[in-house]
Amino acid sequence: MAAKIGKSPGMYPPVEKLNLAADPRKMRRIIAEDPEWSLAVVPLLSNLCLQHIVRNFEDKPILEELLPSHKDYVLERLSPSLPLCVTANLISDDGYWKRCCTLRWGLCDVSEYSQSWKRMFFERHLENLIELFIPDATDPKTVLNMIPLCRTYVRRLNISQLLPPIKEPQKSEEDDSSDSASDMGLDGPSMDHFDFGILLNKLTNLEELNLVYRVKGCGMNFEWNLFEFTYRDCESLSKALKSCKTLKVLRLHQSKVDDEKCRILVNQLLDHPTLKELNLSHNLIGDRGARAIGKLINQSKLETLDIYDNSIHAPGAQALAHALSKNATLLSLNMRLNRLGNEGGQAIGQSLLKNHTLLHLHLGSNEMSKPTAVVLSQVLVHNKTLKSINLSCNRLGVDGGKVLEEGMSHNTTVMECDIRLTEVGQESDYCINQVVRNNQNRARRKRAQENHAK
Repeated sequence: MAAKIGKSPGMYPPVEKLNLAADPRKMRRIIAEDPEWSLAVVPLLSNLCLQHIVRNFEDKPILEELLPSHKDYVLERLSPSLPLCVTANLISDDGYWKRCCTLRWGLCDVSEYSQSWKRMFFERHLENLIELFIPDATDPKTVLNMIPLCRTYVRRLNISQLLPPIKEPQKSEEDDSSDSASDMGLDGPSMDHFDFGILLNKLTNLEELNLVYRVKGCGMNFEWNLFEFTYRDCESLSKALKSCKTLKVLRLHQSKVDDEKCRILVNQLLDHPTLKELNLSHNLIGDRGARAIGKLINQSKLETLDIYDNSIHAPGAQALAHALSKNATLLSLNMRLNRLGNEGGQAIGQSLLKNHTLLHLHLGSNEMSKPTAVVLSQVLVHNKTLKSINLSCNRLGVDGGKVLEEGMSHNTTVMECDIRLTEVGQESDYCINQVVRNNQNRARRKRAQENHAK
């Protein structure tokens, strides 16, 4: 092209100047006035609008009006630290609540919450509020304000500690002697622990409640009153339980529940419409409390009763046996680690000659011996519903083992029979376990035939 125009050779720069111009250190550079300028594509207007929604979501929570793709864009970018009053009843996306859970508690197992991250968040959040509640110091509104936000999602509460009121510093002896009001207890706290009466009747989907009246990690500040379920606690809790019409499972353990407190609780649960499982293990319940529980067995629809590790003796066991002989709903009874003795064990056994619904019985560690084994042998012959029986850690002896072996030889329904540490002979142990295995194999074949028929 240059030849056609007719440029002369003198118009081209010399070779030396070309080499200098090629040196990048001597080339002229153009710097953009905008330091953030780049060759990237300008964002879409829709994305700019969505980013604005994300930034101002707390003030103007716009979500339902968006297209599905735009809604996903916003949910992925929302902060997990937004106020619950904004997000609780608006956001149902489980991905958002998963981010909230992992940010707050790290590794989480959502399988215990029906695979719902939102349920996990609100249950654990409410549990934390209750466990850190200090009577007369924490404003009850911290819990009450949360109820409208979480009551739809809370189905279970697992309360592992309940804090007592802050202890006032001790006064001088002069003040103590002159202050009659203090001597009368008028200056005490308004309540001993969190009052469940303000909460349970408002949780319309609550099905399970697990309580322990204790303080975790008290360290050098240990005092026995940190592990006390008071009478005032018992009265307020029992009334709250009666008002919670959806409750199916109640577990109150390791809380020093004695006979009187047990009777107060039972009186409020006698007519409960939905209670299916009651666990009062690791407490101080004796014979009077056992009699009250016997009334509960007769008048309620309990299916599972756990009262192990208490102080129930023969009279209490006889009261429970009387109720069991008339009951048609209880499926599981666990009374291990009590003090039934042979009188109590025989009473429970004789009740099973009339009871035709109980499937699982645990009588381990109850100071029983051969006389109880004789009665239970009759049960194994005549009872056709019992599926498992645990007699471990009792002194049945060799003779007791032979009696049980005789009863098991006529049984076709028991799938588990625990006789560990009962001092039965090896031959009896082997024969009993052989019968159990035969029953298990027979049940498997029956299920296979039923499935094949379907």
